[in-house]
Amino acid sequence: MNNNCEQQFTVDFILGICMSILAGLFASMILMTLVMLLPAKVHASEPDNKGINIVKKSEMASGSLLFKTDNLGEYYLAPTLKTDVHMRVNGMVVRTKVVQRFKNNGQTWVEGIYVFPLPEKAAVDHMRMKIGERIIEGKIKEKLEAKKIYAKAKKEGRKASLVEQERPNMFTNSVANIGPGETIVIEIEYQQSLKFDKDVFRLRFPLVVAPRYIPGNSIEVVENVSNFTGSGWASNTNQVKDASRITPPVAHPIMGKLNPVSIQIDLNAGFPMKLVQSSYHEIDKDIKSEEHMIITIKDKEIPADRDFELVWKPNSGHMPRAALFNEQKENERYMMLMVMPPDYKQTVQQALNREVIYVIDTSGSMGGTSIIQARRALQYAIKDLKPGDYFNVIQFNSVTTKLFEYAVPADQVNISQALSYVSALKATGGTEMASALHAALKNNESSGLLRQVVFLTDGSIGNEDSLFSIIKNKLANSRLFTVGIGSAPNSHFMNKAAQFGRGTYTFIGNLSDVDEKMSNLFKKIKAPLLTNIKIQWPTASKVEMWPQRVPDLYAGEPLIISAKTSNLKGNVIITGKRQQQEWKMSLPLVTTTQSNGMGVLWAREKIAHLMDKLHDGTGEDVIKKGVVDVALKHHLVSKYTSLVAVDVTPSRPTAEELKKHAMKVNLPAGWKYGKVFGSLPQTATDSIWDLLLGFLMIILGCALALFYQKESRNEI
Repeated sequence: MNNNCEQQFTVDFILGICMSILAGLFASMILMTLVMLLPAKVHASEPDNKGINIVKKSEMASGSLLFKTDNLGEYYLAPTLKTDVHMRVNGMVVRTKVVQRFKNNGQTWVEGIYVFPLPEKAAVDHMRMKIGERIIEGKIKEKLEAKKIYAKAKKEGRKASLVEQERPNMFTNSVANIGPGETIVIEIEYQQSLKFDKDVFRLRFPLVVAPRYIPGNSIEVVENVSNFTGSGWASNTNQVKDASRITPPVAHPIMGKLNPVSIQIDLNAGFPMKLVQSSYHEIDKDIKSEEHMIITIKDKEIPADRDFELVWKPNSGHMPRAALFNEQKENERYMMLMVMPPDYKQTVQQALNREVIYVIDTSGSMGGTSIIQARRALQYAIKDLKPGDYFNVIQFNSVTTKLFEYAVPADQVNISQALSYVSALKATGGTEMASALHAALKNNESSGLLRQVVFLTDGSIGNEDSLFSIIKNKLANSRLFTVGIGSAPNSHFMNKAAQFGRGTYTFIGNLSDVDEKMSNLFKKIKAPLLTNIKIQWPTASKVEMWPQRVPDLYAGEPLIISAKTSNLKGNVIITGKRQQQEWKMSLPLVTTTQSNGMGVLWAREKIAHLMDKLHDGTGEDVIKKGVVDVALKHHLVSKYTSLVAVDVTPSRPTAEELKKHAMKVNLPAGWKYGKVFGSLPQTATDSIWDLLLGFLMIILGCALALFYQKESRNEI
């Protein structure tokens, strides 16, 4: 009898504990779900006399980021960001103003930290901070000096802004001492040249920093004035020492879209246009003439979750064959030379047998539409192979896998096997790209075949520099062609990898683009159109030009050179080989067109050239001095220089606390949150308190179970 009572008691006790734990977990999950489903539009709230929106959860209509107030059940909206982009296109040059509006909806003083993308060749040269009617011009300083100026102003309660370069296509804007209810406006300006490919001009503006894979072991970084740690979701590692600065927090898609963006483009092409269209967004056109129109977003604003691209094409017969722009600045003349190669349609292409290694990224960041695009592109590439070609397929995520041990003939059996293999590829795991590069560039002996590596990826990695070194050291006789996949690829990595690989970069943003983009790519890579290119300047001219070593040109690509000289007399002569025949073009320097910004573009190219020397073993101290000299002279942001603007008058009382707030970014369109971060979302809500409440309920359940245990004993 006693034994039965003890057994019954044990069963009842265990059952009570399990039921209590399940009840607590269930309650905490419900609370977390309610928090995640909180809406973003405020219907019933009214701003208080400081302009702060105090809200309750019951008043929300779609997802938002909230902070708790001192009053139970009340919250305030986190700082918000709105961006306006104004572009002015004149011929081959684009001048862009990016206006970022930071609004503090809270009750405390905040410092806003925003990590944002710009085109990889953007020459950032101006920054202004607007406080009401006052305008404060930013000044270019060496990076450490700029940080010290910003830190001192922040501590003293003065409004300040600091723009730093994390990567050539990634920047951080820190804005200190935004008061309750205040809006601070930061204007950033940059210059860039257009991309021209296959008779079409392309203007691309990136809108989101995609999450990046961070390899290596975590390291501790002591934050001080000379070393600001970041506010990102990743820890710094021994392979990516600035990981915390390049991984801005990402809002879970259930929270809705953040950071609305408006875009206006004043397009003055300089020739009649027969095609103007946006690749991924709907636009409105205000046509001024056949050469000039104003472009705006049809919906006025778009979420910052995928790159914007505008393309336009000249009318037949108006395609520029050569153009030379110049700018007089102090005692120097800066030039940009653009020359179109011979028409590839009129060139007899020699059919060359190739060994092609296809590398496809199947990591978690490629989940969603990206892996579909990548599979489609790779299948197109395999079908394009011809008898006499050899090929292999390599996939990589956390590990690297080859389809065949070695490159195999492109016969029907092997192609069928490859197509079946590609159709089954799934996206999962990390982005261990280094092992894939080693595998693709291995066995690189000369075989008499044209050896090419086609790399399909979104480039979402943080260890770019180490990968560039692999390419430079292992390339040998191969050529590397990168294909950017998805809505927001890492264009800096893709372009630079192709440059070091002596190939080209292709961007595929939509599934509908795959066939056309891949067809154009393979027309190019079957044979370079112009090789052994040399630039000869007048003998009396002292010229410094970039790039110094002119790459091979492929079909539809122009030759673009930036140069500095003191003399504009005589002709510049371009020579090269076209199907083993000599090719030559002469262009009078006196025909140059006056154009502002050539000096900035030249300086940007020189800085990029100097930074590339880091992969040749040149010491960083030498590189840093050269970059700083050029950047300070031309007022440019670089790895070693930053823009800083500081208000004269303190606005925050030193007794008031200053809270740092990292502005969240959207997940790129088409990405799957769970593939990148797992199932638990990142939020800036008080969900941690809801979890604690759930655990308290578990403890309460355990207490009830103990009580039940006591009652059971009494009954027995």
